Order: sequence, then C-alpha cells, then structure tokens
Amino acid sequence: MHNSMISLLAFSIGSAFIVPSVFAADGGFIEDATATLQARNYYFSRDFSDIVGPNQQSKAEEWAQGFILKVNSGFTQGAVGFGVDAIGMLGFKLDSGGGRVNTGLLPTGSDGNAQDDYSRLGAALKVRLSQTELRIGELTPNLPVLAFSDIRLLPPTYQGLSVVSNDIAGLTLQAGQLRSGSLLNEAGDGEMFAKIGYTPLRGAGLSSDRFNYAGADYAFDDKRTSVGVWYAQLEDIYNQRFYSFKHSKPMGGWMIGANIGFFDSQEDGDRLLGNIDNQAAFSQISARHGGHTFMVGYQAMFGDDAFPRVFNNIAPLGNEVPTYEFAEKDERSWQARYDYDFAALGVPGLVATVRYMTSDNVDTGKAFEGKAHERDLDLGYTVQSGLFKNVGIRLRNVAARSNYRSDIDENRLILSYTHTLF
Repeated sequence: MHNSMISLLAFSIGSAFIVPSVFAADGGFIEDATATLQARNYYFSRDFSDIVGPNQQSKAEEWAQGFILKVNSGFTQGAVGFGVDAIGMLGFKLDSGGGRVNTGLLPTGSDGNAQDDYSRLGAALKVRLSQTELRIGELTPNLPVLAFSDIRLLPPTYQGLSVVSNDIAGLTLQAGQLRSGSLLNEAGDGEMFAKIGYTPLRGAGLSSDRFNYAGADYAFDDKRTSVGVWYAQLEDIYNQRFYSFKHSKPMGGWMIGANIGFFDSQEDGDRLLGNIDNQAAFSQISARHGGHTFMVGYQAMFGDDAFPRVFNNIAPLGNEVPTYEFAEKDERSWQARYDYDFAALGVPGLVATVRYMTSDNVDTGKAFEGKAHERDLDLGYTVQSGLFKNVGIRLRNVAARSNYRSDIDENRLILSYTHTLF
C-alpha cells in the first residue's frame, strides 16, 4: 500500500481522538462515539456476450481491494447537541488490464487503463434538537428518490445539507439539498448527471449542482402500514414525485406483505436533457414463513420517456437490479423471487436468493418491440463466531438477455470484514 494511503487512514483514525478532546467535558460526544473499519475484497466480471468487432469491449473484469472507515461522534450535552461524522475510503487495484476496464470498481485514466488507487475523505457536522437532526457536509443519503447504491467497491457520497425529523410519533420528515456528488469509482466530487433508463447522459452542459428533495413517511397500525409522499428535483434536468404504500399482516404462521409505489417525472427548468415524461408504477406481494420468503412483482413504465434518476444510482423501483433496470419507455416487467434464510435449519448467517425477471413492450424506436429477461443467483454467508467472526462472503451469478441492449453474463465474488474500533 502506498504511504499516502496509509497516511489517509491514520489521519482519519487519529481525528476521531483529536476532535472529541475539544468537547471532552460534554461526555456524550465521546461516550457515544463509534468507529468501524470495513475491508472489502471485490472481484467483478461482466461479459457482454453479444458484442463483436475489434473496436468494442466485450468484457469488463477487475479485482480490487477497498477500505471504508467510519468515525461517528456522539452529541454534546445540552438542549442542542453537536457532533461530527467522518468517512474515509480507499480503493486500489489488484488486477485489471487494457480491454477489461470500466467495471465500476476503479477509475479509468486518460490512457484507458485502470488507476492504481483512489481515495476520498469527508466529514459532516451534525446538530440535534429534540428528535430533529441537521447534517452539513459529506452525506450518504438513502431515500426513495435517491437510493444508497453501495453496489461496487466503494459507495458514492454527496456533499450538501440534510434534515431529518421524528418529533411527531410515526411521522418522519426529511428534506435537503445536495450540491455535488462523488461517484462510486472516483476520488473527487463534481456536478451531478442524470441517467434515463439504462443510458447515462454525461457531457459538457448536461450536469446540475442542485439536487433538492423533501419527503414524509407516516407509519401506523403498530408500524405494519406506512404511506409516503416525496418530491425531488435535479435542477434544470428533471423533477419527480413519489407516492408509496406498504403493509404487512400476519396470517397464521405466515407474514403477508404489500409494497406499492408510483413515480411521476418531468423535465425541469432549463431542460438540459430536453422534455422528459415518465410515470412508473410497481407493486410487490410477499409471503414469509420460517426461513422461506416468496415474492412476485409487476412494474410498468408510461409516458414518452424512460425512467430518470441521478447517474450511477439504482432506484427503488420494484423490478430494478444492478444489472438490468427494466425501466425503458413503455416497458412492462414481472418478477418472481425466492429467499431462504438457513438459520431456520440451524445455520445462521447463510442466506440465498434466486429471482427471475422478464419484460416486453419496450418502445425501442427501431420498429420492433423490445424484450428482456434476467436470472440472478445470490449466496451469502457471514461467520457468526470464533476467530473469523464478521467475515462475510457473497457470490452472485447473473444471466441477462435482451433484443434491444447488450446481453450480460456476470459474476461477483465479495469478501468483507468489518472491525469495530470502538
């Protein structure tokens, strides 16, 4: 590891002890402080099996090592509490090569090769009054209109302001403004771009330095039912409304669940990407018994365009996965999913998932109907005790096929270990 990378981690850990000393008399700032270091070893291979020709990349394959350090203080005592959260991230190349880049694990340099390493360091000031918290600085939001997309070596972060209030029982209010973003495979930060369906739209004059959002979620019926209303705006590109309903109900030995959502999106302000018109609806019905969970879902796109979101992020659409989005113009998709938790058989920490999605009715603009299907297999295990406690391994295998976009065969192997420093 390079000396500069070691210095980054040392500085981040050291700051957890240096900063709190200023507030030592307040007790809670230090007493409630936490720090974790996660090591993440990530192998990613994606074969675009239907791409041919000397000038097109047919495979992306890389192996990388990452570290994510989180140091969170408590709050100072008093009616208004103050604190600091810091995050330091480091990723470096283990294996890559010309013609195998762009997996999303590592930055790609101007020479077309993966960079040897990259790192980010950020902090956020937090202020608490009663059950309301204000955060200013480096943020990792997880919202219906901007999901936390930790799908590669390092997670993306954003720079801005957020407010979360839980002062009214059952009601969570959130609002914020993000001024810039750090992509999951980049060191720096910059303005935010959009992605329409599966197409990233990046380029000069196509970015925004304002992502504004506000939302309310209300849970009732002993938290078995919740409704949500959200608004988001990627200024001068698109604005979006989201409505949700979730419900769960025990029936005998089963737990039955429903999840329904609707997005309504249109162009915004200066319309940097032109007119945008999309309505997206999804529904999911699940049934859980013992270690078994069964789920079926339906998703439909309406309007003149595909679904918009901030680039490099997955969306909480019912049928979206990190491979295919099933969010193109007029697309209709179904999903069947089965999860099993082997704790029911006396093997805690072992989980498995298999899901199949299929779609049709895509308006390709090429005089034929677009269709796609995808099969995912996931297997994960976290060691529960002993010397290797908290060591996790995850395997993922994907086969995705389409007549309007590239076919994908994908494999991921992720080894992770989270150590609690204090």
